[in-house]
Amino acid sequence: MDLAKAARAVLLAWAIPGGGHFYLGKPRRALAFCAVVFAALAIGCSLDGNIHHIVADRPLSILATLGSMGMGLAYFVLRYLVGYAGDIVASGFEYGNAFILTAGLMNLLLTLDVWDIAAGRKE
Repeated sequence: MDLAKAARAVLLAWAIPGGGHFYLGKPRRALAFCAVVFAALAIGCSLDGNIHHIVADRPLSILATLGSMGMGLAYFVLRYLVGYAGDIVASGFEYGNAFILTAGLMNLLLTLDVWDIAAGRKE
């Protein structure tokens, strides 16, 4: 296992959903994974879900923030460049939260999948 190549693949996988799979020569898988993560994110945003951030008095907000950050660069683009914030009074707010967290957690699982492929434990 080439550790530098594996590290690049994992970083790409986290930053851009499907990026690590594409880097490792799995373009169809990369496209499918990218579509699934961004579809979940788009649905979550269309339902006015929240891009989580750490709230001082709520320790579980740290876990929610880490889960949201799992979607990679999209988190930082939405939160800091676009200034996206969900609408807490929207009827789909809680469902939107679930979709956004799912997008982040799926991407983290896909990052682990890239590590397994790069390490030779998986095809």
